[in-house]
Amino acid sequence: MMGNVTLLEFLSSGVPVEGHRPWPRFHLDNRAWRALVEQLSAAEWTLMAEWAEPGEVHAAFRDEDTGDIAVASHPCPERHFLSLAGVRPGAARLERAIFDLWGLVPVGLEDQRPWLDHGRWPSIHPLAAEPKPPPEEPYTYPFLTAEGDGLHQIPVGPVHAGVIEPGHFRFHAQGELVVRLEERLGYVHKGIAGLLRGAPLERAARIAGRVSGDSTVAYALAFARAVEGATGCEVPPRAHWLRALLAELERIANHVFDIGAICNDAAFAIMLAHMGVLRERILRANQTLFGHRLLMDCVVPGGVAVDLGADAMVVLPAMLRGLRKDFNRAVSLYNETPSLLDRTTGTGILTGSLAHRFGAGGFVGRASGLAHDSRRAPGYPPYDDLDVAVPDFHDGDVHARIEVRIAEVRASLLLLGQILADLPAGEIAAPLPKVAGEGLAMVESFRGEVVAWVRLDGDGTVLGGHLHDPSWFQWPLLEAVIEGNIVADFPLCNKSFNCSYSGHDL
Repeated sequence: MMGNVTLLEFLSSGVPVEGHRPWPRFHLDNRAWRALVEQLSAAEWTLMAEWAEPGEVHAAFRDEDTGDIAVASHPCPERHFLSLAGVRPGAARLERAIFDLWGLVPVGLEDQRPWLDHGRWPSIHPLAAEPKPPPEEPYTYPFLTAEGDGLHQIPVGPVHAGVIEPGHFRFHAQGELVVRLEERLGYVHKGIAGLLRGAPLERAARIAGRVSGDSTVAYALAFARAVEGATGCEVPPRAHWLRALLAELERIANHVFDIGAICNDAAFAIMLAHMGVLRERILRANQTLFGHRLLMDCVVPGGVAVDLGADAMVVLPAMLRGLRKDFNRAVSLYNETPSLLDRTTGTGILTGSLAHRFGAGGFVGRASGLAHDSRRAPGYPPYDDLDVAVPDFHDGDVHARIEVRIAEVRASLLLLGQILADLPAGEIAAPLPKVAGEGLAMVESFRGEVVAWVRLDGDGTVLGGHLHDPSWFQWPLLEAVIEGNIVADFPLCNKSFNCSYSGHDL
């Protein structure tokens, strides 16, 4: 079924699943799943996430022509499925993780090495219906090789000099020129999918908010919206607006610190000092107004847990005015420092075509011409009542990724002004109906699109869930952009991506 068929037209040949909201889910048999893989070679359907359950694999797609979203599910009674990675390369690591966790074999996947499993878990395929006993000893991970005159390897990590999460980077270099970079992650695997399964809703919401601590609002909101979709819960208007306020504060805090950290990796430490002060102002305001510097557990299924007090209408506008002034001053310093711009301009270029192939979102995609933002499409309250500006650049280098962050900070400051001016009165949470169902949601974190899927039974217990970080589709691109650059530019490229280790290592 090739041609101009839409996503929903194609998937309607499958069996619809009752109670999946707000977008549909369809069961596809072997023939239909194979046809899906063939269709993906020509269709403009973005892979949003891929995950599994015991005996079944799921993939969420967005039709870029129509905006439609749907989930394709494929039962795997023989414990294997046809890989999507040949037509959606971003699926490769997702499918390696599916094999590690559930033991479902992605047929046709070129790279069959384990991804999350380092051979140290207490069982093999721990989320499968019948896990296997652990190996007798950890295996040696077979890194890819590179051949040529004068090549040498530079191993970095997994333990790093800074206070950051662990990850191993294996460079093949010719002198100072990087020929190949390969990443090895999975060191902070937490077993999120297993922890969600069987958890009461309140506990599951707390787990979701801790998948990646710098994006706790985004994850908590995505999980809450998935639950609300599954149960049909109507969230009060004030709660929607408070959620947006929390999300934009989180976005600004991360962006300003990223800008400073990138400049610090170019030996321009004064920018990190300036931006660190701005981030600290936001975190202190968070603590004062919401009781937590990182805003953990403020967003809950049904609404929010903390309301703004009367003093907030004085504290927040004053903080934002000072933030805007000092941020613009710091940006001028960046733009007027030629030696710094020389390091960021033309370094670590990600082409638009490669970003498109992997469905890269957030500032990584926007710096390479991909202007998607889930606040606008498919959209969610209250952003449909706000003027959401989505900046996009096309150079795809470190400088462009900084420029996107700068533009997003300014856009978020404007959004916060709109939110404070139009914040409605009323309740901040609604009770969740006690009904069984499934829900899918997507929320724009500062890195890009966080996707959440959940299945609930009638008493609020989570039967299954999945949380997808945008870093899954960004980490592989970091390997690509460093090729042809010098080793000393890797910190710049790495920080300009700032992928999440924790969010990736579910």
